[in-house]
Amino acid sequence: MNHRQEEQLPGVLAIDAGNSKTDVALVSADGTVLGSARGGGFQPQLDGAEQAVDGLGPLVEEAALQAGLRPGTPFTTHVSACLANADLPIEEQRLQAAIEARRWGLTGHVANDTFGLLRAGTDGPRGVAVVCGAGINCVGLLPDGRTARFPALGHLTGDWGGGGGLAAEAMWHATRAEDGRGGPTALAGAIARHFGLPSATAVAETMHLGGLDRGRLHEIVRVLFAAAEAGDRTSLDLVDRQADEIARLAVVALTRLGLLGEPTPVVLGGGVLAARHPLLIDNLTARLAAAAPLAETRIVVAPPVLGAALLGLDHLGAGPEIQHRLRAAYPTTTPVAA
Repeated sequence: MNHRQEEQLPGVLAIDAGNSKTDVALVSADGTVLGSARGGGFQPQLDGAEQAVDGLGPLVEEAALQAGLRPGTPFTTHVSACLANADLPIEEQRLQAAIEARRWGLTGHVANDTFGLLRAGTDGPRGVAVVCGAGINCVGLLPDGRTARFPALGHLTGDWGGGGGLAAEAMWHATRAEDGRGGPTALAGAIARHFGLPSATAVAETMHLGGLDRGRLHEIVRVLFAAAEAGDRTSLDLVDRQADEIARLAVVALTRLGLLGEPTPVVLGGGVLAARHPLLIDNLTARLAAAAPLAETRIVVAPPVLGAALLGLDHLGAGPEIQHRLRAAYPTTTPVAA
């Protein structure tokens, strides 16, 4: 491919693949969104890197067709892929190789999806981001390239919470309340009613036998917050612990990067945080105000694929005007009141 042909390629194929959903956007070099697509979750830890990346193919093709392109090899200048479960260097390497093998772009880069959230909520490579969606993770970044990261392998590496974790904890307390091993909680009846079954234990049994899709567990998070708002002590304790976990991640990352004593963006995102439940956000805000008073906390309400696209435009050397044009295509971030 000659230089003239390269100039005619769209700028960035941006991919944000989370645990529960995947967004793809094809963005021109001037920041215009040419095509987009949304699909299900991305789980290479279960499916393997090759199969997981294969699952991105239909979404990439859909975005390309919207842009009037017939997907070939390559059909864009740069692929910017921010992927869930790219937590360890070896995982990033495997996913990078799988992305490059598809030859969607002339160049490509894979990063953990939390870096996409960070870029969506900042103007440059400086800050901390905490994602609390289906799972939970945190990254921090300095302009010189230094990072603060966590293994993010679940309970094995000390992680707690996220939508999946909160739902599992709610079920744990609800079923124990029913069989006498635990104290009373309104979660038991609330979960049963939500699924139209006689008990939370029946919900667990029905899921185990395949009568309820396990993917519906995330619905329990809404039940949990409703019970907390109604004053259920167990639910309030779970929300409090989630706020504590998010604050701990942010403070540790700020400390590792020497940013605790400086005004620094702390970007929050993921479905649990983007829902802006006052019980969680007010609790978290108070914790951060006490432990990191200079933190500039904000919630990203734009699709995280914006961050992947901005990282791609950074790679192409796009200036502020082009980045502003891209941001205008998506909702903005919102500050969290102190």
